[in-house]
Formats: sequence, C-alpha cells, structure tokens
Amino acid sequence: MSNGRGRVREDPAFLFFLCLCWRQKKGTKKPLLAENRKEDTICSNVDSLDQNSSTMRSELAELIVLGSGTGIPSLRRGSPGLVVLSDNSTLLIDSGSGTLRRMLDFGMTYRDIDLLLYTHIHPDHVSDLVPILFACKYADLPREKELLCIGGRGFKSYFEKLRSVYGPWIAAQSYQLTVKEISQEVLAYRDLKILSRPMAHISESVGYRVEFKDGKSMALSGDTDYCQNIIDLAFGVDLLVLECSFPDGKKVEGHLTPSLAGRIAVESHCKKLLLTHLYPVCDQSDIISQCKQVYPGQIILAEDLMRIQI
Repeated sequence: MSNGRGRVREDPAFLFFLCLCWRQKKGTKKPLLAENRKEDTICSNVDSLDQNSSTMRSELAELIVLGSGTGIPSLRRGSPGLVVLSDNSTLLIDSGSGTLRRMLDFGMTYRDIDLLLYTHIHPDHVSDLVPILFACKYADLPREKELLCIGGRGFKSYFEKLRSVYGPWIAAQSYQLTVKEISQEVLAYRDLKILSRPMAHISESVGYRVEFKDGKSMALSGDTDYCQNIIDLAFGVDLLVLECSFPDGKKVEGHLTPSLAGRIAVESHCKKLLLTHLYPVCDQSDIISQCKQVYPGQIILAEDLMRIQI
C-alpha cells in the first residue's frame, strides 16, 4: 500500500476500492429522530429537489439540528445551524460552515428558506450566509420568493460590509431580500410570533422565542452566559434550546455549562431541554448527568441531523 515514502500506491483498482468504501461509509449517516432514531430518506443534490416538496415536513412543528458543534473542527459535530418547520414557514437559525450542504439531507435548499434568523455574527454562526446568497443566484434554479434576514443590533452594518466586499455576487436579482435588526421587538411572521431579547455574549447577541399557532412554543439562546433575559424569554416553553459549550469545571465567560443550563431550565419552567453548541471537550464528559443534577426534566443532547417535535 505504500511506496516506502509514506504515500499510498497509485493503483487504479486499489483507488477504486478506497473510493467505494468511502462512499459506503459516507452514506451511513441518516437524520435522527430524538425520540426513536427513525431513519429518513436522503436527497442527494439540489437539482433533484422540488421546491414545493413536503415529503420531509411533519404535520407538527419541528426542530432540525443541522450542526450541534462550534467553530472547532469535529467529525461528530458541525457548526451551528437549526431549522424550524411550521405549517407555512421554514426558518433557518444561524448558518455555520456546512449548513447549506446539510440542508440537502432533509430535502431542503436555499430556495426553501423563508426567514433567516441570526443570534450573533461570530464566524461559526454566519459563515454560510454568503454561500446561501450566492447560491440564490444559480441560473438553473434561482431563488424566486422573498427572503427575510434578521439579526441583532449591528447586523445591518455587518451585512453592508458583506455587500461592499461581494457586491453583485450576493445581490438579490430574482427575489426580494429584506435585512432587519431586532433586539426586543415582537415580530409577527406568517403563522408565527417571534420574540427576542439580548443575550450575555457580545453586544450583537440575541435569543429568540418562537410561538406557533397551535399553542406550542420554543426558545433558543444562541451563545450566552447565564442571564435573566433567557429565563424570561423561555418561560414555560415546550422546548428550550440552550448552548452548552463546556463541561462543569471548565467554565468560560460568555458561555454555559451543563449545571448553568439546568439552572436556566428550572427557572424558566421549560418542558424539554435541548443542549447544543458543544465543544469537542464536551464529548469527553457526561453532559446529561451533570445537567440532571440541577434539572430533573427531559434533557436531549443534540446530535447533527437530529429531528425533534416541538
């Protein structure tokens, strides 16, 4: 297998075998249901998808975890990205590196997103924004419906700087793009009510609460430290999505640990807790057990391609 200098031999049959093994391994990762790990169909590329297809959409409000990690490379966890599906809306919350590609695993493309919500502008949360806008200009399948893009204080200034760099490459030509800032306002969007509050991370950071027409609700923190705003925002929600960057004993300012996440869950009286934004060090600890010492309710440790009914 080696030529003596550390290189794999360039034998066509052997290379074909390696390629076949890689493709078989690549095809084993399927979307996960948090409740029963039921496998779903994978769509392979954007050209095979119908914009109006609803084969991957549940009748109930649903959260999809595209990336459960951070900006640190991990084979297990991608950068942050969440999709919220309701009867009439598809929300993408944050778009870390690889988000655009992972959406295909659920039969979704850049043309299906109705609303982009950003919790803050750190690179691991926004790095696929430019690729999404660039893809919307794809001549064979250009985006056609309106796109609303929202972030916290300073987001519009950030977006204008992107425009100054990329110019016509990200300009909306076949659709209408609206960019807004939100801090503590209430947004009525189609069948949803969206509330926001500043978080304890950086000045642009916001968390969101999404209320559905069937009475269900969810809240997510983005990156944050313990603060009253996330407790207020998440009060009584059916699903609370909290960052949990580091294990207990390795606290970093501006981020949560399992025990702090559990404290927020207790004080907000949420019904179910999902922990995400997990640095690699978290996979060396029993995060759920640490959290359960504080919060006795249902706790889910996020994994990439996980689906959760709200």
